[in-house]
Amino acid sequence: MNSTPANKSGFKSFPRNFWTAIVMEFFERGSYYGVMSVLSVYLVTSVGDGGLGFSKEGVGVIKSTITPLLYLLPILSGALADRFGYRRTLMMAFTVMSAGYFFTSLSSSYVLVFMSLILMAIGAGFFKPVISGTIARVTDESNSGLGFGIFYWSINLGAFIFPLILVPFLKGIGWNYIFIMAAVGTGSMLLLNLFVYKEPPRPANTKPLAEVLKGILLVLKDYRFVLMIVIYSGFWILYFQMFDTILWYLTDYMDMTPVNNAINSFLGLFVSNPSWKFEAEHVTVVNAGAIIALQLLVSSIVKKTPALPTMITGIALGTLGMGILAISTYAWVFVAGLIIFSIGEMTAHPKFISYIGLIAPPDKKALYLGYSFLYGVIGSGIGGILGATLYVKFVDGMGRPGLLWFIFSMIGVATIIGLLLYNRYLKPRQ
Repeated sequence: MNSTPANKSGFKSFPRNFWTAIVMEFFERGSYYGVMSVLSVYLVTSVGDGGLGFSKEGVGVIKSTITPLLYLLPILSGALADRFGYRRTLMMAFTVMSAGYFFTSLSSSYVLVFMSLILMAIGAGFFKPVISGTIARVTDESNSGLGFGIFYWSINLGAFIFPLILVPFLKGIGWNYIFIMAAVGTGSMLLLNLFVYKEPPRPANTKPLAEVLKGILLVLKDYRFVLMIVIYSGFWILYFQMFDTILWYLTDYMDMTPVNNAINSFLGLFVSNPSWKFEAEHVTVVNAGAIIALQLLVSSIVKKTPALPTMITGIALGTLGMGILAISTYAWVFVAGLIIFSIGEMTAHPKFISYIGLIAPPDKKALYLGYSFLYGVIGSGIGGILGATLYVKFVDGMGRPGLLWFIFSMIGVATIIGLLLYNRYLKPRQ
C-alpha cells in the first residue's frame, strides 16, 4: 500500500510525504557531511589555531566508534520504527542528532567530544532506515526507481553544497559554528516532522526484536556471505580515508596553489579579486560532485555488465586513485586521484548490491540485502584506527606519505584478489 497519486507519472507521481523525506535527507546528510568534511582536521589542529589538539590515534578511535554505529544501528532501529511509528522515531533521531552536534560545539575535552559524537551517531543511526523506509512505502513499481534515484541524489547534493558553501564561511568565524550549523540543520527538521510529515502505512506484520536478532544469527551462519562482506570491506577501508588521513595529508603536505589559481581565474570572470582556496572540506566536495556529475553515465555504461567483474573494475579504479597519491604532491595529481577513486566507488558499489541479490538464497534476498551494509561496520571500524596508526608512523614519524598510500593500495589489490578467489571457489550456484 502507498499514497502515490493516481494517473500521474514522473516527478508528479510522488506524494508530499516523498518530498518531505527528501528534504529531511538533504539537510541531515548535508549537516553530517559538512561536519565530517573537517572533523578529523579540527580535532587534531592545535588549540592555538582554533582546534582541540587531540592526537591522531585518539581521533582514529573516535572515528572507528561513531561511523560503525551509523552502519550497525539501522539493523535494530528499522525494526523499532516499524513497531513504534516513523514520526516518533524521527522525533527522537532529530532531537538526539541535534543535541549531539550542539554539545560537540561546546566541548573541548576528549571524553565530552567523544560522548557528544556518539550521541550524534545514535541519532543518525535511527534516522537512516526511516527515510529509506518512507521512500519505499510511498512509491510503487512504476516510480520507485526514479524515487530512489532522487533519494541518492539528495544525499550527494547535501554532501556537495554544505561543505562547498557553508563550511568555509563558518570555519572563518569559528570551527564550533560548523557544529552549530549541523545542530540547526537537523534540529529544524523537527518542525517538518511535526507539521508536514505524515505517518506512512505500517506493514501488516512488524518484526519483534527477537526475530531481528535471530535474522542476524541466520545471516552470520552463512560463511560465504560473511566472507564476501569481509572481503568487500577492504575497499571501504580505503573509502573512509577520505575523512581522515587524506584530510591530514592535504593539510600537512599539499600545496594547492595551481588549483587555487585555476579556480580563481574562472571566478574572476564573475567577481573581482576572488580568493578561493582548496581546503580539507573540498575533498568531500570533489567526491560528491563527481558522483552527481558522472553517476548516471557510469551506471548506463555498466548496466548490462556482470556484477563481479564490474565490482573488481571499480575497486581497481579506486585502488589506482589511492595509489596516484603516492606518485606526486602536485595539486592536480591529488585532485585526479580523488576523482578516479570516486569513479571507482560509483562503479563498484551499485554492482555490489546487485551481486548480493544474486548470491543470496532465493527465499532470503531481502534479509541478505538488509545486512549487506555490514561492510561499512567493518571498513570504518578498521579504517579509522588503522589509518591514524599508519599516518603517525609513516607520515609524522618518517616523513614518507608515499608508503602510506602504497599500503592502502595494497589493501585494494588484496580485495581484488580476494574477490577473484571467492568467485572461483566459493560463489554459490545460481
